[in-house]
Amino acid sequence: MTTLPIPADPTALPQADIGVIGLAVMGENLILNMANHGFTVAAFNRTVSKVSHFTEGRARGLSIIGANTLEELVGLLRRPRKVMLMVKAGRPVEEFIEHLRPLLEPGDILIDGGNSHPSDTQRRMQDLAKDGLLYVGTGVSGGEEGALTGPSIMPGGSPAAWPEIRPIFQAIAAKVADGTPCCDWVGEGGAGHFVKTVHNGIEYADMQMIAEAYHLLRDVGGLSAPEAADVFREWNAGELDSYLIEITADILGKTDDVTGQPLVDVILDTAGQKGTGKWTSVGALDAGAPAMTITQAVYARYMSALKTERVAASAVLPGPAARPAPDRATLVEQVRRALYASKIAAYAQGFQLMRMTAQESGWTLDYGSIARMWRGGCIIRAALLGTISDAFAAQAELPNLLLSPPFVAAISEHQQAWREVIALAALHGVPVPAFSSALAYYDSYRAARLPANLLQAQRDYFGAHTYERTDGPRGEFHHTNWTGRGGETASTTYNA
Repeated sequence: MTTLPIPADPTALPQADIGVIGLAVMGENLILNMANHGFTVAAFNRTVSKVSHFTEGRARGLSIIGANTLEELVGLLRRPRKVMLMVKAGRPVEEFIEHLRPLLEPGDILIDGGNSHPSDTQRRMQDLAKDGLLYVGTGVSGGEEGALTGPSIMPGGSPAAWPEIRPIFQAIAAKVADGTPCCDWVGEGGAGHFVKTVHNGIEYADMQMIAEAYHLLRDVGGLSAPEAADVFREWNAGELDSYLIEITADILGKTDDVTGQPLVDVILDTAGQKGTGKWTSVGALDAGAPAMTITQAVYARYMSALKTERVAASAVLPGPAARPAPDRATLVEQVRRALYASKIAAYAQGFQLMRMTAQESGWTLDYGSIARMWRGGCIIRAALLGTISDAFAAQAELPNLLLSPPFVAAISEHQQAWREVIALAALHGVPVPAFSSALAYYDSYRAARLPANLLQAQRDYFGAHTYERTDGPRGEFHHTNWTGRGGETASTTYNA
């Protein structure tokens, strides 16, 4: 570690509460948010010209100080120094850590506010601890507007850092109606970035389910985009109240300036992604958590990318025979119910994944607190999260949201429509992978007996993988010589 000399210029003496590196959209808006809440912020960007452009433009007159070098940035910070990285995940984060490490001292705090993989955050925290440095990996959700006016912030990492960063983070975070900030400490290591990853996985599922609802309204119900906009606007006034439903109504109601058509109708049907949905799916596979709707939402984006192949296939592969359109008002109500039930199942999968991963990682996660953090500022903010928070307040160790009485009642009320919509979609040839997988998750979770007994018999038949018996204790394994030629030797691996 090296100690920086006191600068000759008195204006460069430590005076900033926090330093932020990265002046892209999120970085700039978070800095402005901090300044608007009374904090002095030192700003740096690898392309230094952006610093002066920012300080002389949007940041003019605010408590924001530009730095032309990392040494200058660090010299501007009060101790313990707090440096927040708002740069692309991966190598850029590693490079800034390498450059900053010799400039900082024990007790100083490095914060990664990007979408880093939780395992990278865990590794960096442990490595920097060797030099006495504190490391925080924090999820930030809300996009450009949220960063400026109040995002949802999910910090985790070195626990000793939380008292130091808490005043800043909770000040700039979104607030719900009772004034509670949408920010609290998540847990050690990669817990903060993991919770943000799951947030994004649920976001993928939510967006796909909304897209499927729109697809059904359009292709089965015959609704135009403006008519569908009115439906989503009405839905947003009820139990589906959420940011994503709100913006869907706005999108469907937007007219293209060039063609005069609904803008959504001239947007190519290929969806991009940045990888966090995939991380959620891989994390679910690693944890043995059945996050099937989240994974189907990722696959749906992959399928959308095969545009050229799909267009060619549409001319060759037959679909179902034409069917009469159902009653429009009935369809709209059934789709609404199916969407809400599917959302419950998707959130249940996300929280189940968090619980299973936390057990494996040794984290203590407060699921009610996480739901509260998501009630405002973030992309998946929704009225539903209030019910989820209440569910965990009533039963902190709730094993699955589907078992919470309000959700038992909601699914009971909506499941018939849910099933009929999925059947209707199949009969009309409209793909609804998220709706279908959500229902499959629900039906699988409520099944006292699944056909896995046959799967396990097959595994024992060809691989001697053994099985447990219904008339014996759990943990007692058996092997059958199915063909009479296999002998009595059994495999030693069995995972259930």
